[in-house]
Amino acid sequence: MLGFLVRLLPFWVREPLLVLVGSLLGVRLLYLGLDDGEWAPAGFGVLFLVFTAVRVHTVVQALRARRNRGTAASGDDGTGAGAPAPTASHAEPPGQPRPARAARATPVREKEPNAWGQALAAVAVFAALAAAVWLGPKLLPSEAHGAPGAVSCPDAQETELPGAYKETPRAVTGAELCEALNTPELARLLGTPAETATAASASNGTAPLTDGKVARPEAQVEFDTYTVNVSVTYNDLSIGQYGKLTEYGQETDVRRLKVLGRPAVLSSDHTMKIEIDLGGDASGGPVEQGPPARTLAVALDAKDDGGYCEITVWGTSGAFPDDDTLLGITESILPAIPGRTV
Repeated sequence: MLGFLVRLLPFWVREPLLVLVGSLLGVRLLYLGLDDGEWAPAGFGVLFLVFTAVRVHTVVQALRARRNRGTAASGDDGTGAGAPAPTASHAEPPGQPRPARAARATPVREKEPNAWGQALAAVAVFAALAAAVWLGPKLLPSEAHGAPGAVSCPDAQETELPGAYKETPRAVTGAELCEALNTPELARLLGTPAETATAASASNGTAPLTDGKVARPEAQVEFDTYTVNVSVTYNDLSIGQYGKLTEYGQETDVRRLKVLGRPAVLSSDHTMKIEIDLGGDASGGPVEQGPPARTLAVALDAKDDGGYCEITVWGTSGAFPDDDTLLGITESILPAIPGRTV
């Protein structure tokens, strides 16, 4: 259908259009192929450039033919000066009225459209369309094209905070953690820049087994491929002690390091999967083992006086990103979380 529509265009519109599209596609595919080290896109790019060269040759030949026809037409001025004079044998008898010679009809040459004007107009129109397609997303509001902007975090004005948050003056809330996590950079950091966030949640809870005395805000952002969870625990447990606990627990692949000058511990464990039966069974399903997850725990300050931030990532397929990806996410979130002051 598209080819039929292209053939309906005038020659001086169709050919410049094919040259423009062919050159853009050829250069783009050739660049992508050479940049990624893949020969298939580069080969298609070369084919498009060869096609473009053929179309350019066709346009050049048509311009030369048009110029030659114009030169030949200008040599014939239409006066008939080269016509042979009538001979005596064809002279009219004397005294007989001479009929008036019919005026020679001068052919009226229709004004042809300007080829260069049509070509430039076609190029200008399709250049404007290409610029609109290229720049359109960038001119739209950020929430219209930002990957995680498809979902929003809960309102910061939530229910009254538990008393543990009042006793920790600089404690962040779940909504603040969500705002720090749900940024347009998160999908790119996860290695899935084409995905958009499908859900974002936050809570202002307290740490378990503390009788509600330790603040533990939490936020989570979900994608089709990965889920990222961040929480901050304002207790007296240092990262040094945290690392020893992982050695005695079921965590695997434990690794100690520093992030932004703060002590940190990397570890792997399985998430928990809880099924809730909405058919009337209040007990719900059993607690099962969920997909494996990778967690990075970082101290709230360089002195490691207590308290830590945990960033956990797991995937729907059972895989999770590498440690460098987790470090990149942590380094983008951590500056938004104040250090421990009490």
